[in-house]
Amino acid sequence: MKATAWKNNGKLYSRFLLSITLCIVLTLLISSFFYYLAYTRLDLKQAYLSDVSSLTRTSQEVNSMTESAQSLTFQLYRTFTISKLLFYTKPNIYDVTAAMNDLTNYLSSMPFIESIYVYNSANNQFYIANRSGQSGIFTKEEISDKGILQTLDDYQTYKPFTPIPRSYVPEETDSPLLPGQPSPVHHVYTYLGYDAIGKSQTINSAVIVNISSSWINKDIGTVASESLGKSFIIDDRQRMLSRDTLAPKSLNKQDNDMLISQIYGQQQPGYIVARFDGQKSLISYTSSDALEWQYVRVTPYGEITGKVSAIRNTTLAIAAAILVIGLLISWLLSRMLYRPIHHIMDKMHMLETERRNSSYTVRQNILRNLLEGAQQLHTKTQLDKLEQSGITFDFTNHYRVVLIKIDDLESLRETRGNDLLAYKFAIMNISWEIGLKHYRVETVDMNEDSVVLMLGRLESTEQPDDELLRTMLLQIQQSSLEYLRIGISMTYSPEANQPQQLASLYKQVKEASLHRLFYGQGCLIYSQNIMELKAKEYKFPVDKEKKLTDALMASKNVDAKQIFASIVEETAEYPIHVVQLAISHLTMTVNTILYTIHKNNSLEVETGLNTNIPSLDKFETVEEMNALFFTLFDDIQARLMEKRTVKQSDLIRKINELIERDFASSNLCLNWIAEELDMSSIYISRVYKQQTLTAVVDVINQVRLEHAKDYLENTDWSVVDIADKSGYTSSSYFHRMFKKSFGVTPADYRKSRLAQHG
Repeated sequence: MKATAWKNNGKLYSRFLLSITLCIVLTLLISSFFYYLAYTRLDLKQAYLSDVSSLTRTSQEVNSMTESAQSLTFQLYRTFTISKLLFYTKPNIYDVTAAMNDLTNYLSSMPFIESIYVYNSANNQFYIANRSGQSGIFTKEEISDKGILQTLDDYQTYKPFTPIPRSYVPEETDSPLLPGQPSPVHHVYTYLGYDAIGKSQTINSAVIVNISSSWINKDIGTVASESLGKSFIIDDRQRMLSRDTLAPKSLNKQDNDMLISQIYGQQQPGYIVARFDGQKSLISYTSSDALEWQYVRVTPYGEITGKVSAIRNTTLAIAAAILVIGLLISWLLSRMLYRPIHHIMDKMHMLETERRNSSYTVRQNILRNLLEGAQQLHTKTQLDKLEQSGITFDFTNHYRVVLIKIDDLESLRETRGNDLLAYKFAIMNISWEIGLKHYRVETVDMNEDSVVLMLGRLESTEQPDDELLRTMLLQIQQSSLEYLRIGISMTYSPEANQPQQLASLYKQVKEASLHRLFYGQGCLIYSQNIMELKAKEYKFPVDKEKKLTDALMASKNVDAKQIFASIVEETAEYPIHVVQLAISHLTMTVNTILYTIHKNNSLEVETGLNTNIPSLDKFETVEEMNALFFTLFDDIQARLMEKRTVKQSDLIRKINELIERDFASSNLCLNWIAEELDMSSIYISRVYKQQTLTAVVDVINQVRLEHAKDYLENTDWSVVDIADKSGYTSSSYFHRMFKKSFGVTPADYRKSRLAQHG
């Protein structure tokens, strides 16, 4: 009753504290939600007001420029000198010069104007004043601004003195472009004033004023959101143009419908939140101005509401932290309230666990001592003591010993080192559960990678069934792989029916399990088959040992590895002590060979190999052992190759020095060099060709000819004397070799060099 009351009070307090925590969290979440909505609206409103202010100033600037351009056009038509360009078919040179000066003066006095074109259709000529680009008098074919020709052809589609946004790339400029520099793109508002009186309804004359879009935009104030979005113009032809480049923007059907239905033609500025170019955005727009243009700004929604979203996320994180801390405090306080009950329950659980663990440890120690022979079973009294310890296994009936070894132990130790003991117990449980279907079972944890499974025949089983046993052991292997992802190798003994035979059976399977070296991981070994190998007599293959020695001394690593592997493989048909002796013999042989190689090649002598080769029980497969030796072979081979490379490089240097020193000697040849170095001419020729890809004879000839060239350029010796001083005994041979190498005779070469320096 008291324990129940404590427990109920603890739960009541926990519920109470949890309710308070949840209320706080809920209050934070609801308030955060409403604050988020309010601040988001406020941010959108501020961004809209800023955008509309900037766009309205742009609209006002364009309208102001429109009025200025219109006044300028009228003034140009009224200017006497310029009117001659407009209406005279062939104005004289003085009129043209005066008119061009006036155009230049207008351009200089109005910095917002980029260029002025005066067009006379009668003489098909443009008179151009331009700040950057083409200036002067040009025909339609010569003008670089080809876009203006299309504008003149379609003049009826434009309202008079309405700005025409356009971009063009001039074909030529006054200043040449640097290599790789792109052609400049001009973004302008074009104002067209023209005279189209007549039946043909074609332009007779026109004044074209181009105002740079960058001038209109330069005085528009930059606001915080300016760098976050893009500005556009919807002109009177319902085209959407970039405010900076005036280039038309291609719209999909959804964006186009949205702009036309919700924005175009609005008489009041406003904003909408919608998807534009596939991205949720704030779209601010102005009302239609005098030009029937509207200005639009598109700003990514996330850029505007980013800070508010960050505050919302922070609030959510705080609410989550309060919830976690509240739950933790509730749990801790509730535990504190009924800690006495926990203390009593933990004490009882601990006592029960200690009793169970103590019993398990005692049983494991007894069985381990029996297997290792430290304790014997000879009398009925000793068997009775086993039963009192909880060991009910019947050693007087037929039984077997199975040794289980974990495969790839080193890899498992790296990946599951902390849990390796738990995995061993899992293997013991799997073996016990599967074996219990057919045998009496005891499992014993031996050393780090081994488990012993003792299987006793049931009374109902009269004959041993090796096939059933193998099937069961294979099932244990498969289950270990499937559930634990651990491979195991198993060695099983023949049956015995005497308690004192237990230690000998364990010794037998332990020795036989070492043949996993040849059987491989995941093997199933019958120890009796291994014991029968003891009857075979082994003779170490001395002839193969000699071949191994010769291969290593000759640096034939592939042959040495094959011979070593075959010697080791032959020992698979003999007891494990034969394998151990053969490996020891090979280790000493290899040590002797390596010492000799080190000494003969002046390499640093290292510690003996036998200190680096572990015992056989440290190897799981013969491939692992072979790999250790093979790595050593490769290391020595690499060092020898490095030593030989250094020696060969030194030999090439000596040969080159001899050739450079004695090139003038007629005795210089391959055999003479070999005698000087006291080496074989065949060896010298082969090494030199391998290292330089050039024959020694060719190098001698090249050095002699280079010196001959120097003599021809810097001395007045005769060709015969130069041939002799260059090491040639025959001037005709020298003449032939010089022409073959340089394409000219020595005399012609001297003449050409003298002509160059003359």
